[in-house]
Amino acid sequence: MQKTNRLIVIALFGSIMFITRLFVPQPISSLLIAVDAVLLALSALFVKSLGATYVGAVGGVLTGLSRPSLIPFSIIYTVLYGVMVDGFLLVLKVKATNEGVNRNRLMIAMAASTMIIGFLTYYASTFFPQIVEQNQALDMVVAFMGPATGATAGYAASYLWNKYLKSISL
Repeated sequence: MQKTNRLIVIALFGSIMFITRLFVPQPISSLLIAVDAVLLALSALFVKSLGATYVGAVGGVLTGLSRPSLIPFSIIYTVLYGVMVDGFLLVLKVKATNEGVNRNRLMIAMAASTMIIGFLTYYASTFFPQIVEQNQALDMVVAFMGPATGATAGYAASYLWNKYLKSISL
């Protein structure tokens, strides 16, 4: 039964990531990375081993199917984001227990992974193909918003876990 529950969480969270991309127009949908970050953090806490990676893969495949020309990028970016979330949670020893989760460590892990994926996607989609010239103001926005969004998502995930979800066992 536990594997079934974990698969349900993975499918549900991956589908929510897809739905936020499907109904929101393109430039604004990129701002919804906070929703993705909360879902990836919670999936890593629920599923434990590679939970964020699995959810990222499901969300990336579903998003890619809705935009076939971007399927490799959506899969690569979301899986990489999930791997980074899982990796930072492992390195910072963030453990989901019945007593709760360490809020500060989760916020740091999510801020770091969101900042890195923000820079990677920003530079890979704008500077690598030389679509636009480098803009320091936009660089600063990405440098600020990545960690701010990640820290906010880490706080939200830790609040949800500590207040409502810690007693749920999968």
